[in-house]
Amino acid sequence: MLQEACSSAQAIAEQLSHDTDRLVELGAYLRATPPSSVVTIARGSSDHAANYAAYLIMARLGHIVASLPMSLLTLNRAPLNVKNALAIAISQSGQSPDVVEPIKYFREGGATTVALVNDAKSPLAQGAEWTMPLHAGPELSVAATKSFITSLVAGARLAGHWQNDAEFLAGIADLPNALNQACELDWSSALDVLVPAQRIMVVGRGISFSVALESALKFKETSVIQAEAFSGAEIKHGPMALIHDGYPLLIFATRGPAQAGLIALAEEMRGRGANVLLAAPDDVKERNLTLATTATPDLDPIAAIQSFYVMAAELSLARGLNPDQPRHLSKVTKTN
Repeated sequence: MLQEACSSAQAIAEQLSHDTDRLVELGAYLRATPPSSVVTIARGSSDHAANYAAYLIMARLGHIVASLPMSLLTLNRAPLNVKNALAIAISQSGQSPDVVEPIKYFREGGATTVALVNDAKSPLAQGAEWTMPLHAGPELSVAATKSFITSLVAGARLAGHWQNDAEFLAGIADLPNALNQACELDWSSALDVLVPAQRIMVVGRGISFSVALESALKFKETSVIQAEAFSGAEIKHGPMALIHDGYPLLIFATRGPAQAGLIALAEEMRGRGANVLLAAPDDVKERNLTLATTATPDLDPIAAIQSFYVMAAELSLARGLNPDQPRHLSKVTKTN
């Protein structure tokens, strides 16, 4: 897991050397024929990457994006009107029926279908009209790391080419440097809090919520910690009742409109006795974990999860576990 996570910069450099002309073509097509609706189709870590892509598309392009409940098609056989929609499927393996069947349904129904998938020969890749390989290479650890980061970048590239934003695309081109920097940051102080932990809340908001979701999943699957992800706007609506002396919270305060509120939340939770790990850039004095920054705040979550993955691999080992082989899990999960 650690080796693969730290190879993300190389994987991103590889991805950036491919498919640009195809993305330019897709972006021009979407600008010329705007979709009537946009849905994402994904599970697990890929769904967290879809959350990030959806936020970019909504914030930068103004299209409302929904996450498709795949059982509407695979189990309920609902008669969805998908003509002129845009369906974006994200997957590492591209093999699960509940991702493949909906993309075929959308394509047959007259939608534009896009697959961001690591296995370019998979059923998902073959089923979509526009396939953009992730170029992550083989991933041996069960816990996805570099395939998640390449999925984030693929979603950002899609949004950037759709918007035709040269500045944003230039920032994406510089991501390998930012990821290398993020991989070197020292988050070892978090281990004192997390090694004995049995539960944790992971908090983000806006553009950073996707990495809160992903981090909570990794806490569960690689360190057997009961972790829940919350938006910073939701935590006071009930979850705060769980807070007691020493309760651990990890808060991702990346740059952007939500940052000030997340920093204030961290201070409030500390005042209530929580053991807060505040991950923020080095200009935030209240932080105890440092985040690398990128060319634009919209790309900062990609660097944030890179630093988290390094710590998560070390945490799993410190808890006497094997992060490469989480119990009960396998690399490819097929659901209907």
